[in-house]
Amino acid sequence: MNVVYNSEQYAIVAYPNREAFELVDKTGCRSLFVQGSVAIGLREAIDNIPFHERDEESVDSLLDEYCVGASRPIFYH
Repeated sequence: MNVVYNSEQYAIVAYPNREAFELVDKTGCRSLFVQGSVAIGLREAIDNIPFHERDEESVDSLLDEYCVGASRPIFYH
């Protein structure tokens, strides 16, 4: 498990052995686990943001699109 992205709103945790990512929406208290082709698509989408435009705002905006409607609430025990 490796934290590969961390902003005020989102974190991305990579699980290399499972070829997967967990997207954590810190402000919305929700998470989304993606694996396989979806994880590959997410990586490609981030890589397709031009390097000079790849900032916290552009990556967070992309993660907003990935998480909307598909993420699960995080419950604290």
